[in-house]
Amino acid sequence: MKFMHKILLFAACLCATTSFAQMPANYYNATRDLCGEELRQTLYSIISSHTVFDYGQLWAKFYQTDLRNGDTIWDIYSNCDFIYSTDQCGNYNGECVCYNREHSVPQSWFGDATPMKTDLFHVYPTDGHVNNKRDNWPLGTVSNPTFTSSNGSKLGPCTFPGYSGTAFEPADEYKGDLARTYFYMSVCYMDKNLGQASESMFTGSQLKPWALQMLIQWHYADPVSQKEIDRNNAIYTIQRNRNPFIDCPYFVDAIWHDHCDFESCLGPDAGTNIAQTTAKLSAYPIPSADMVNISCEQPMVSVSVFNILGKKTFYCETDANFATINIEQYESGIYFVKATFADGSSTTTKIIKY
Repeated sequence: MKFMHKILLFAACLCATTSFAQMPANYYNATRDLCGEELRQTLYSIISSHTVFDYGQLWAKFYQTDLRNGDTIWDIYSNCDFIYSTDQCGNYNGECVCYNREHSVPQSWFGDATPMKTDLFHVYPTDGHVNNKRDNWPLGTVSNPTFTSSNGSKLGPCTFPGYSGTAFEPADEYKGDLARTYFYMSVCYMDKNLGQASESMFTGSQLKPWALQMLIQWHYADPVSQKEIDRNNAIYTIQRNRNPFIDCPYFVDAIWHDHCDFESCLGPDAGTNIAQTTAKLSAYPIPSADMVNISCEQPMVSVSVFNILGKKTFYCETDANFATINIEQYESGIYFVKATFADGSSTTTKIIKY
């Protein structure tokens, strides 16, 4: 049985309510009005100083971060039901034998160095056999897999443009989880070299262009889930830092697309504020193969479209509440529509071309 756990959330900065320690109201205050590399640097200053544990202590931490249905480990690589207290690897000769500690950013990419080696935000409990199959290969999209796990994770030739070697494709419901994990690593360890192996998806701490494009697509296709929110809060009680891209998914746009018109995560009311702003703009149908209609509650003065790398692909001036955009010649993927208003404000929504 595939555990479909995703919950579609408002396109806003998230402030979760769970039984775990929650984000302090002022945690991201320093990010106000920032974007691009300045925002990345500021987030680094917020999350990089955290509690570091020994590698052997990670087993016990999983009891706080990765349980489902009582004593069962939540494995993102398989559908196996591992018991936390008895199924740690050990030896294995196939799937569903035992679980181990998977570095989603492989240790060889950063030279087995701490604190990366024991950072719970990228160390997950996973099936030992599937983990071994993944090895140190990068994440990617796979065709003609040489191996497929019980939850649909695959190993095989990568089909995503920019990388053609062997890759590991996680199940769809965990692609966003891993994308936000990689964004976290790029920010938290921006002073480290995560690209020490040829198969790494990083150059230094920066994601390679093909990897960034793919992960941003995964980030939007697979929104933040309650599982991620709970895990983020649990790790905060342990490490005393957070994954900003779970708390505020729009930090991705603000950093890598320089979309400076998005508000920062500034406390429990931030989500409400952004929801009221973005509600002014709507796009339909989504997805679309040709024409997309843009509707707004107030007259717009201009409409722009940006691709996932931040390049402007369309611009027009208007004085109406409605516009139609022809995306027939666009490549399949995610695009962003930005509407500006007479008072200088703006808002953004997402469209998908198939």
